[in-house]
Amino acid sequence: MTRPASWVNADEGFSIRPAERADLLAIARIENESFAQPWPYEAFERFLGSPGFLVALEGGAVAGYIVADLTDGFGRQLGHVKDIAVHPDNRKTGVGSALLSRALAVLAARGADSVKLEVRRSNERAKRLYRQFGFEALRTVPEYYQDGEDAIVMIHKLGNGR
Repeated sequence: MTRPASWVNADEGFSIRPAERADLLAIARIENESFAQPWPYEAFERFLGSPGFLVALEGGAVAGYIVADLTDGFGRQLGHVKDIAVHPDNRKTGVGSALLSRALAVLAARGADSVKLEVRRSNERAKRLYRQFGFEALRTVPEYYQDGEDAIVMIHKLGNGR
């Protein structure tokens, strides 16, 4: 069987493809297991069909997802990684790195020259991952999250290596 062109095979034993409606329940479960303040199911529905809404599959099950999109700002396309999470059983297996890498490629192919994201000040694991991809801290947004924690806005200029 030939896989659709949208599939990306990974050496690690999982594949990446655009998210589908049938994936939403698994995505919402991963979101709820991953974050103290999870996105509601309906938020994911709004991104269906967006090129930057991707899932990683392992053994036919959703192992992780990423939500990224483009906005036009002052005549330039800015990518925005809005959400990324990996099922607890699939963490430290390369799923998050593969999803981020693929999303950055999708955003670059759609004209983004840089990509931003927000991350909790306390989330060292995520900040380490983002730095590996060339993201740099740009500024702090005080009390960005509902629980009062600050966010670090990080930015990555595309076309600089990764």
